[in-house]
Amino acid sequence: MSKYVKCLSENLKELMGDMTVSELAKKVEIPQPTLSRYLLCERQITLDNLVVLADYFNVDIDILIGRKDY
Repeated sequence: MSKYVKCLSENLKELMGDMTVSELAKKVEIPQPTLSRYLLCERQITLDNLVVLADYFNVDIDILIGRKDY
């Protein structure tokens, strides 16, 4: 597993706060099983979905994947 996949998972969990995977999936229009696999580090994210999540949380992509701190 890439260190960026692990950082993405950790950072998404932090940004989600109390939001459920199902709630986030509906808001960003990413299928819930796909989003769950990202959070469990079972799947690498697509560029399109990375952009969607960065836009939703209003953070740089580099922050999501752990190349920069918040």
